[in-house]
Amino acid sequence: QVKLVESGGGLVQAGGSLRLSCAASGRTFDSFGMGWFRQAPGKDRELVAAVTWSERSGYYSKYYTDSVKGRFTISRDYAKNTVLLRMNSLKPEDTAVYYCAVDSSGGMPDTPEYMGQGTQVTVSS
Repeated sequence: QVKLVESGGGLVQAGGSLRLSCAASGRTFDSFGMGWFRQAPGKDRELVAAVTWSERSGYYSKYYTDSVKGRFTISRDYAKNTVLLRMNSLKPEDTAVYYCAVDSSGGMPDTPEYMGQGTQVTVSS
């Protein structure tokens, strides 16, 4: 059974930094897509960043939504089955519940197979 455990959320002032961590267990995740979604109150859930795997090319690729490019960095530790999201220059509009997600397709669809419980990130102005 796949289990995702997130950590690292919290309250930070605008301009500050946080690092989110997600530990995955229950499967071998090398060929899985892994990423982070977020959902702010009253807004739709959006994909923030992901590391995807293409079986055809044999390469991993990174995706970032436009609003976080240059500020957020996603990385994976394949030995530990973890995915990290380093968030710098945080803005109040980054306030949301952040969810770790994994998908066996290698990609990151709108409705991934597995999602964590979420961790709150609050950025004060």
